[in-house]
Amino acid sequence: MASSLRGEVVRLYKNLLYLGREYPKGADYFRTRLKAAFLKHKDEKDPEKIKQLIARGEFVIKELEALYFLRKYRAMKQRYYSDDNQ
Repeated sequence: MASSLRGEVVRLYKNLLYLGREYPKGADYFRTRLKAAFLKHKDEKDPEKIKQLIARGEFVIKELEALYFLRKYRAMKQRYYSDDNQ
């Protein structure tokens, strides 16, 4: 069963790698941390534990998307509203 989860893990890794391109500390920083996190659990065989780790990774995706949305919102707000109008 663990081999059937392999596709999900690869998809998760690719999604995180894609989202890491915009990371505030830089893509290289994010890529090294991502690789270390995946290598830390590379020998995991328990399907339930793998599912928990996938769920944790999907949570990280949501957090990154929220971070990017907030950064975009702040940039747009700063671009169109000056501080003296508030």
